[in-house]
Amino acid sequence: MAKKVVASLQSSGKDYSKVIRMVKSPKNGAYSFKEEIIPTDQVKNYFTKK
Repeated sequence: MAKKVVASLQSSGKDYSKVIRMVKSPKNGAYSFKEEIIPTDQVKNYFTKK
């Protein structure tokens, strides 16, 4: 059953990208990573916004 789920995600998941951004905490100055899955055509806009 897991193979069916993986196969369906591969066919529909090609229009999406996983992006990872480092975010600095204003509280203690430590960095953390924020992960999101966004449409491929919005990747450039994601990294230009703050």
